[in-house]
Amino acid sequence: MRFDQQTLVLLVTPADAPDLPDDEAAAVQDAHLASQADLYDKGLLLATGPFDGQEDERLRGIAILSVPPDEARRLYASDAAVQAGRLAVQAMTWLVPSGTVSFERGRLPRSMAEADSTDD
Repeated sequence: MRFDQQTLVLLVTPADAPDLPDDEAAAVQDAHLASQADLYDKGLLLATGPFDGQEDERLRGIAILSVPPDEARRLYASDAAVQAGRLAVQAMTWLVPSGTVSFERGRLPRSMAEADSTDD
């Protein structure tokens, strides 16, 4: 059997994540979303999104990339939320039987205001 390879990134809140003032945390989150959208627009990021209802609240979100894990770690090292210590990255190779998973193109929000918008 043949397998396709993608990189799975878990975005995790580190134990020592700083408490930021609301305005600074909002700016970091907007920069994080803009960075995600940039990676998506370049075709490096296939899908991403936050978790909801998870038992472990440290698990914040997931990203699936078309680059090897080392490259994914390098790309996320420049993410504002990672640089601010609000998120840490766990990257690994995800093997799936060839042809069983595909990703359609859509649009990612570049800010929380855009994410919260009800407009399509």
